[in-house]
Amino acid sequence: DEIQTEKDKKDFVKLFGEYLRVENILQNYDEFAALQAFQSLDTSDAKAVEAFKEKYYLTDEAFAEMQPIDMPSERSIQNYRSTYNDIRDWLRRQKDGEEKAKSTIDWDDVVFEVDLLKSQEINLDYILELIFEHNKKMKNKAELIDEIRTTIRASLGNRAKESLIVDFINQTDLDSIVDKAGIIESFFQFAQKEQQKEADELISSEGLNIDAAKRYINVSLKRGYASEQGTDLNDALPKMSPLNPQYLTKKQSIFQKIVAFVEKFVGIGGEV
Repeated sequence: DEIQTEKDKKDFVKLFGEYLRVENILQNYDEFAALQAFQSLDTSDAKAVEAFKEKYYLTDEAFAEMQPIDMPSERSIQNYRSTYNDIRDWLRRQKDGEEKAKSTIDWDDVVFEVDLLKSQEINLDYILELIFEHNKKMKNKAELIDEIRTTIRASLGNRAKESLIVDFINQTDLDSIVDKAGIIESFFQFAQKEQQKEADELISSEGLNIDAAKRYINVSLKRGYASEQGTDLNDALPKMSPLNPQYLTKKQSIFQKIVAFVEKFVGIGGEV
């Protein structure tokens, strides 16, 4: 809530980048793993406490030393990751737009720790399992969506799937799903239908060559990204002379829409 100005954004990115680097080092130590697990321990449950100490080989003294250590909650870290990713996306858009000339902040000394974020990536199955668990507690889709958005945005690989996951929650009778395997299966069935529907809409609205466009999109989904290299994209484009002044603009517009489509549906399976 306190990140308002561009300077605030830069300060936050540098600070959280430091946190990610330190956390990456600490992951190698058993004591840090114990400290993380301690955050969710019910200290009023004597049996759970004893089991925790036994699991992490903790003496009573070591357990007592651990208790006053102030650790950010898992939810807080997800919020920070989400904000970190939001700023990274904002900066990328800003550099491509008109706002770049207006900026008075030098970002050249800032390095986004993308590799560290990827090393602790939240996978899609985990997000879907969270939906199943939270739905049992909340029984309110609006609250469930608010809760799950933070987790989605904290994930580099699944941020583009936010609208897809939200649509799944809104359009699915979650209470009828009996287990975590069921919600994963239901999501992929839903997502593959949406993938086909949105591909048809994209091809139709842009007047693309149907067969060539489907080949190009399917290859891009399997590869994991859309590429402008080769002739596949050109073959998919609507008939237009390369000499037409609108040709390059149209080509780039269609390419960006296919890029967004692939980011949204990569890993979903099926073909268009």
